[in-house]
Amino acid sequence: MSVPGNEAPRFSVEEVEAAPTPPRARVEDTATPAESAGEKLERKKDYLEGFLAQQPSGLVAHEPGGETYEAVIDALKEIYDPEIPVNIYELGLIYGVDITPDGSVAITMTLTTPNCPVAESMPGEVELRVASVPGIRDCEVNLVWDPAWDPAKMSDEARLELGML
Repeated sequence: MSVPGNEAPRFSVEEVEAAPTPPRARVEDTATPAESAGEKLERKKDYLEGFLAQQPSGLVAHEPGGETYEAVIDALKEIYDPEIPVNIYELGLIYGVDITPDGSVAITMTLTTPNCPVAESMPGEVELRVASVPGIRDCEVNLVWDPAWDPAKMSDEARLELGML
């Protein structure tokens, strides 16, 4: 006995020996004139330059991704550890960058060890470099030892530079 509404749909099956192959689109079929390889390369360059020049919308200058924030990060990337040929940002010594809308910056950082020979001079150098970024009013550096720095905090770029990858 079948229940109404639960009946199996009926399909018909048709056997064919061959089906026509659908037509394929060909480059020659386009209506635009053929462009040379050089013209195509220039078109791609223009597209790529336009794509790279686009800025994300809705970014605030002092927040991550914003112009001022990125300028501060670039300034930090110019400061190198005197014993290791890697900048302090990629080395993982910078724990935090906080920028207020009025241009005050608070940098939280550490050093590789508390006995680091630049323990007295590095925070001052960071303060001077960051304060020289256009749009920055002042900079305060907070040197912390907890959590302690370890090589796991380094970026892949730093590891590659030091031959650790």
